[in-house]
Amino acid sequence: MSSYFAPLNGHHPTGPNGTLQPYTPKSILLTGGAGFIGSHVVELLVNRYPHYHVVVLDKLDYCAAEQNISPLFDRPNLRWCRGDIRSRCLVDYLLRSENIDTIMHFAASTHVDNSFHSSISFTSNNVVGTHVLLESAREYGRIKRFIHVSTDEVYGGETDFEREDSVMAPTNPYACTKAAAELICRGYAKSFSMPIIITRGNNVYGPRQYPDKLVAKSCVLLSQKSPAYIHGNGDHCRNYVYVTDMAEAFDVIMHRGNVGGVYNVGSDEEKTNLQVVRDCVRASGLQDPSNPNAYITFVKDREVNDHHYRIDSSKLKKLGWTQKVSWEQGIRNTVAWYLDECNLERWPDYKRGLVAHPTHKAAPDEVLF
Repeated sequence: MSSYFAPLNGHHPTGPNGTLQPYTPKSILLTGGAGFIGSHVVELLVNRYPHYHVVVLDKLDYCAAEQNISPLFDRPNLRWCRGDIRSRCLVDYLLRSENIDTIMHFAASTHVDNSFHSSISFTSNNVVGTHVLLESAREYGRIKRFIHVSTDEVYGGETDFEREDSVMAPTNPYACTKAAAELICRGYAKSFSMPIIITRGNNVYGPRQYPDKLVAKSCVLLSQKSPAYIHGNGDHCRNYVYVTDMAEAFDVIMHRGNVGGVYNVGSDEEKTNLQVVRDCVRASGLQDPSNPNAYITFVKDREVNDHHYRIDSSKLKKLGWTQKVSWEQGIRNTVAWYLDECNLERWPDYKRGLVAHPTHKAAPDEVLF
């Protein structure tokens, strides 16, 4: 099968001896940097590369928090800007005033349950927002890397070990908006030779995730001695990557990834949702050997629930990325973080996510059309 997103203008630059030359950014615009994954990438870049200038743009929707990055506010190589990626004048201003040469685009609406009830806001944030960034970057003309963060859900959830050239077959409104954003990226790469790299990641878990996703929500409920929820019978499978490993993947992709490339970022270890929650129960010290489901409540399944997302990450591993945090250690770390109630204060409305089927209705200003 031919590649869906074939390399354009080639390839990574090579030195005089033919070896690959890593890309070195100077000034990075990182959208969604006060969110879960984005904040960990910001932390890595600011600490590891003090000579890089990192500009964070985030509108602080319900699942983001300024406290995710505020410990870094005293760093001279970080600039924080609260704003919306759909604001063309703001994006234009930041690109020019900060001399941006690299965009890392994490900002997105991501919760599948929410997308069934607020699908137009997902299109506005994920598709229109991405298009605004691309058009601003095209007109600006000085972007050397545009890393678009997509998801494994664009593949659909029925086939095994999807490769980067597999056909996209999204099944829920969230995944459809991410696939649509990818297609716009592809158009800009083809038509305008934009230096775009796309990533598609497995489920990510760890500290700082708003507790409406399975692992984070289960950890918070269990910390309160309340049962965690399972959709359906719990046999749906997911592959999980700990958030610091995901941040390391973006470090590798930005510096060593090929322009025009797509990179899967995934784990080889697959877990059913029931296994995930039972592992959270065990790490929380609540396991009852006589009743493994003592702290589990089974609820109605969501409207559409893909069975699994198995992806092949061998292409990324060839660049040097490996998972370092085991599932067992990652779950212990995550449970410990959510046990500290002070960490939850960054989201004043976090209890809204602690329900079987969370829905975040879009506010009027979240939809621009």
